[in-house]
Amino acid sequence: MKILVVDDMPLMRHVLINMLRKLDYDDIVEATDGEQALSLLEKARFDLVLTDLNMPKVNGKDLFLTIRKHDDWGYIPVIVVTCEDKKEVVTDMISAKVDGFIIKPFCLNTLKKQLERLKKLHHPTTDNVLHNQ
Repeated sequence: MKILVVDDMPLMRHVLINMLRKLDYDDIVEATDGEQALSLLEKARFDLVLTDLNMPKVNGKDLFLTIRKHDDWGYIPVIVVTCEDKKEVVTDMISAKVDGFIIKPFCLNTLKKQLERLKKLHHPTTDNVLHNQ
């Protein structure tokens, strides 16, 4: 499974990548913002995107909406990871049908539960992609 981790904060990218590795996911690519993520999506196939919400250039919501509208990427599950805990923001992202929403700070178990929940959603790709092997 190839995962794209998008966050403008290097420390947060590092934390997410380490958590994913502890969960036995090791095919991970990182992007510093939504603009770089879109460029990477053009060049390679990804099975999951974990993105921050508040970033320069292209924010997480715009990245998510672009992925959903794109013919080749619309199937990719997207989990938003953010410190934004305002009810309106959470409701807005849920209304936009984001696949997962994690509020920082969070623990390894929270990420694990989100990944397990995605397996059960029966995305077109979840039967194969979200399993570690």
